Amino acid sequence: MSTTTTTAEPRAGARVHVQKFGTFLSNMVMPNIGAFIAWGLITALFIEVGWLPQLGIGDDPGSWVAEIGGWGDSTSGGIVGPMITFLLPILIGYTGGKMVYDTRGGVVGAIATIGVIAGTDIPMFMGAMIMGPLGAWTMKHIDAIWDGKIRPGFEMLVNNFAAGIWGAVVATFGFFVMSPIVTWLSDRLGSGVDFLVSNGVLPLTSVVIEPAKILFLNNAINHGVLTPLGTAEAVEQGKSVLFLLEANPGPGLGLLLAFSLFGRGMAKASAPGAAIIHFFGGIHEIYFPYVLMKPKLIIAMIVGGMTGVFLNVLFGVGLRAPAAPGSVFAVYAQVASENIFGVTVAMAGAAAASFAVAALLLKTDRSADEGDLVAATADMEAMKGKKSVASTVLGARVAAGGEIRSIVFACDAGMGSSAMGASVLRKKIRDAGHPEVTVTNASIANLSDTYDLVVTHQDLTERARQRTPSATHVSVDNFMHSPRYDEIVAMLGAGSGAAAATDDDVAGDAVLLTDDSIVLDGTAATRDEAITEAGRLLVASGAVDPSYVDAMHERETSVSTHMGNGLAIPHGTNEAKSSIHRTAISFVRYPRGIDWNGKPAEFVIGIAGTGNDHLGLLRKVAGVFTDPGQVELLRSATSTAQVREILEGARV
Repeated sequence: MSTTTTTAEPRAGARVHVQKFGTFLSNMVMPNIGAFIAWGLITALFIEVGWLPQLGIGDDPGSWVAEIGGWGDSTSGGIVGPMITFLLPILIGYTGGKMVYDTRGGVVGAIATIGVIAGTDIPMFMGAMIMGPLGAWTMKHIDAIWDGKIRPGFEMLVNNFAAGIWGAVVATFGFFVMSPIVTWLSDRLGSGVDFLVSNGVLPLTSVVIEPAKILFLNNAINHGVLTPLGTAEAVEQGKSVLFLLEANPGPGLGLLLAFSLFGRGMAKASAPGAAIIHFFGGIHEIYFPYVLMKPKLIIAMIVGGMTGVFLNVLFGVGLRAPAAPGSVFAVYAQVASENIFGVTVAMAGAAAASFAVAALLLKTDRSADEGDLVAATADMEAMKGKKSVASTVLGARVAAGGEIRSIVFACDAGMGSSAMGASVLRKKIRDAGHPEVTVTNASIANLSDTYDLVVTHQDLTERARQRTPSATHVSVDNFMHSPRYDEIVAMLGAGSGAAAATDDDVAGDAVLLTDDSIVLDGTAATRDEAITEAGRLLVASGAVDPSYVDAMHERETSVSTHMGNGLAIPHGTNEAKSSIHRTAISFVRYPRGIDWNGKPAEFVIGIAGTGNDHLGLLRKVAGVFTDPGQVELLRSATSTAQVREILEGARV
């Protein structure tokens, strides 16, 4: 066991470092993709073999089209040449410098970049990725030498001259030193690509690229190597196949289509929507969870990628500029006019190949487990290190595809927080016109794996997931007005069936809230004192033993009972129900409010419930605290009778 852990950690660490490096490179390029697209469109329209000359518009060497495109009688290079030579590298250098040292670093990074640009006759993207951050990093350390030592009034003079002088130094360094080095490196990489193309082995790059995409290492390859090399090749040849090695949406489309037909459960239901977002929106990462859920499907992605690259090379296909994001629209926007048929065949062939392999793997999969798409999405986000669009889109689509009919709101004891949350959520679902959906509440200990969706406090979700692994899980931290409730309502698809009776339909005629259990001006100053005050009212009413108050404190240490909207409902643990003699509720108002785990609490309702008698009143309480007008009436009540009338007479 220890050997496995020791081996895995360095691998994970190496992957994280490569991800960070790739993200750094990507962050220099991605903010400037608009400029790349602008250059690509101008190139596609105005160069000699561009769209306009091919259509007979401005095909004369002395035309305005030739002047913009920089061909024919034009000797200025038009717009195409200066954009690729100066604008794009300087933007990258500035962005890289700004990432390291704010605007000051961006300026010095841009100055450093112009030096490496002027030292060669090839587009200096790699040089910009080096000199921009290098110039900013060195400027940052130079500024640190005299930080706090400049006399007042001379700061601007020193800072401006320091940036100017050091910018001149690094620009000179870039011109004489870095430019030859980067030119040599670019030539070697270009020769490597030529070797792969000439020997027909370029499709083998998919063996690296497709797994790298799933592991979020694609940015280091795509934006760090392929975009600079592809742009240089596009300048010389008017197009480059390198822009299609990673951006081809065909393999992902084939995978998702296979899940649409041969998948099971949530994955099958969500795949059609994911396919639309992937193919037309260009969001490739939306299919990553499907591969992570069944890792052997990476074979389908590699085969699809290799097929696409092979067909691109076979038809001599290329794009004029990067297709970002990798949408079919972005691909067609940058494709060379003579390559439309070829790129279409390549995308279709890649999709067909990945579909065939994925379909075979899915149909022959003997595992009874359909795979946990939600868990795979979470694993993907853990690798990515931040929120993914996949969780937002797939989360809703998975639930909708699963035809949610039964929802349970679970808490530790199943008698307080869950009942309140269930009441609020039930009303929202009822108002949205979904009578076929039942919403109940239960303790986590009593959960069974029979529910479609489980709602819990965020601190209890993992416990609930262990009890109900096949359900969709939603975490909340505000029981009264959580935005997740609206997301759940949006998840629900139209269905049929009558609504089942819920525990809130049980009518309890017993008196649960007496005048003696209501305090309009509580004396507690802290959360724990407030729990004790509410608990002692329950003890005084004869509803519970004194030990129940200790159980209320114990419950609070595990999960907060703050519900939102200034309401807290402390209650005992599930194990403390033996200390309850009868169901009862206490009410304490704190006009000045108290701090409840960092949130204000103005109303504290203590709960002791043995059965379902208290649930009807809690439903009414939930209705009060979701209505600002009712809360204001409760805040201004001057008698215990008014409090009882508001709480017991509320309609929801």
